[in-house]
Amino acid sequence: MTKLSVNINKIATLRNARGGDAPNVVKAAQDIQDFGAQGITIHPRPDERHIRYQDAYDLKPVVHTEYNIEGNPIPKFVEMVCTIKPTQVTLVPDGPDAITSDAGWDPTRHQEFLIEVIQQFKAEGIRTSIFLDPRPEWVAAARDTGADRIELYTEAYAKGYSASPEQALAPYFETAEAAIVAGLGINAGHDLSLENVAYFAQHIPQLKEVSIGHALICEALYLGLENVVPLYLQKLQ
Repeated sequence: MTKLSVNINKIATLRNARGGDAPNVVKAAQDIQDFGAQGITIHPRPDERHIRYQDAYDLKPVVHTEYNIEGNPIPKFVEMVCTIKPTQVTLVPDGPDAITSDAGWDPTRHQEFLIEVIQQFKAEGIRTSIFLDPRPEWVAAARDTGADRIELYTEAYAKGYSASPEQALAPYFETAEAAIVAGLGINAGHDLSLENVAYFAQHIPQLKEVSIGHALICEALYLGLENVVPLYLQKLQ
């Protein structure tokens, strides 16, 4: 079964809107795990617009499933991850002004940098994953960075799903096959939802994990977190 890691950035966005501590992100992470999620994902950004760096430290004692920290590996991020030692670090090349992640790495252009950063994380025993567009020709370069996994950037799939699921999925399937040959684990995330996640999970071979935040929290506004998390688990079976 593909694991579900819930990104709780939007919980922090709501908290920050009022400047207090409601909703509490630590309590949310505990509850989401109790509802069945197999992981918690956070993506702290330098401006701390949602998850704060302190949240990353506060969550460490309570995440008893997989703890996945995403972000651009600037020095402050690298230091934080090496101190916390989460289960997994996912490297994302998002700029400081990006509203959300909008592209994966080009591992042919950034290979030297990625090798250096990944070596630091692996020395601390942290599993590494790099955010990657669905381009099978880049998989070998991704492998040569030393990463353990790739995370397929699924925005294009989500946008194309309603018109043609098969066509939208095709480049992801090819990239996943190349990753399997290269010995890389496969994660996926961005704009996956209750509508489109089952088809993706059923057709991507050896998909280990999906990270879902925005859509899941939006759906939970109507259905409740306690109901939405099990619904995703059913879709991923």
